[in-house]
Amino acid sequence: MSDTGPKSAVELAMERLRRKDEEAGVVQQALTDVQKAAIAEARNVYEAGVAQLEVMRQSALMRPLEPAAREEIETAYRRDREHLAADRDAKIERIRAGQANR
Repeated sequence: MSDTGPKSAVELAMERLRRKDEEAGVVQQALTDVQKAAIAEARNVYEAGVAQLEVMRQSALMRPLEPAAREEIETAYRRDREHLAADRDAKIERIRAGQANR
């Protein structure tokens, strides 16, 4: 019996995922300090972009607008946020794969 007590559902799920990865041959590598810094930078750039989009959106919504124009602004905002998130995620994956310069 274990001395650490019962495991939570999250711990059990993580163990199952680790076993599944091991069986599939997936190798986990620790990130280097350079990779961690590059990932943090990618996240900061994303957050700055989202903040800029939010300021622009709020500014545009301050004017009296027709409902169609308001919806167009909201749609563009959501699309731009999704684009930024996709760029961020792709960059992080490249960094993790050791291809940060591409």
